[in-house]
Amino acid sequence: MDRLQAMIVFVRVLEAGSFSGAARVLGVGQPAVSKTVAQLEQRLNVKLLLRSTHGLTPTEAGLRFYERARLAIQEADEAELAARGAGGGLSGRLRISAAPTFARLHVIPHLPQFLEAHPGLDVDVVLDDRMIDLIAEGIDISLRLGKLADTGAVARKLASSRCSVLATAEYLTQKGRPQVPADLADHETIVYTQLDNVWKFRREGTEVSVMIHGRARFSAAEGIRAAVLADMGLTIASDWMFAPELANNRVLRLLESWSLPDTDLWAVFPTGRLATAKARLFAKFVESVMKESH
Repeated sequence: MDRLQAMIVFVRVLEAGSFSGAARVLGVGQPAVSKTVAQLEQRLNVKLLLRSTHGLTPTEAGLRFYERARLAIQEADEAELAARGAGGGLSGRLRISAAPTFARLHVIPHLPQFLEAHPGLDVDVVLDDRMIDLIAEGIDISLRLGKLADTGAVARKLASSRCSVLATAEYLTQKGRPQVPADLADHETIVYTQLDNVWKFRREGTEVSVMIHGRARFSAAEGIRAAVLADMGLTIASDWMFAPELANNRVLRLLESWSLPDTDLWAVFPTGRLATAKARLFAKFVESVMKESH
């Protein structure tokens, strides 16, 4: 039995909470995962997991082994990284999660460059606007936008984007252009349900809050984009969300003398786990891409 591989399997089982979850993360069959854990327990001559109809529970020995094993895996990653120099020759699987719209516009177009630099590396990209459980899904790094709900998260800010009130030129031709925040009450507003429906504007030390009651509400950013581009109304969004349309003036910024809070891009790593060398390198890659293109 490959000792390091057995450690990786066991760590993934514990973090996923099931053999099937670990199998999905590792890209292998569930029987192979179960067999590896059973062989590991036989070799160590100790029970690592208690199996029941309610799931898997680590024994005291299993918890001790988990803590040592994940550190050993991290050390092995670091050793390979140091030997290969500057992250060259990374291999294995990297699981990334990101918001679909942001990933489609700013990450996926650059993935060929990252993969070309690391031909031994495979990537799984999980696209979801919602906050997902990184450990349960076996995610190595999550790219998240805005404020972090989990203040205890292991995270690093990669970039920031200006936020503005945005609308298409066609919509403004039909409905007119708001001159002050209060004018937004006379416009169709497109609401992103995962954000606060109070828009706070600042100018020269003055803050104005506007309560938004949009008729069109969307739970995903891609819906916001589609609605704005269909000339349905105006919205508040980061420049990232409408980068192509801002560049060709199809979408315009409004109330530019007023400022809104910036949107931050974060690299978030699973709490309780050391960030892998692959995840840290990908975070640096995304950071460099955002600096170069914006």
